[in-house]
Amino acid sequence: MTLPKDPFILLSYVNTQLRDKFKTLTELCEILEINEQDLKDRLNIIHYEYIPDQNQFR
Repeated sequence: MTLPKDPFILLSYVNTQLRDKFKTLTELCEILEINEQDLKDRLNIIHYEYIPDQNQFR
């Protein structure tokens, strides 16, 4: 799976996937075969972090 390179588009994509299809970030990463820490790092660049209780990046 090739993720969007732009961090804001990536944020939108990931949060939509988390809302509509996946119960956790770990599940999303496993199914899409992406590294969870890399994803977190990419979104941390724009000051977003994963909030497990809300299952979204904020």
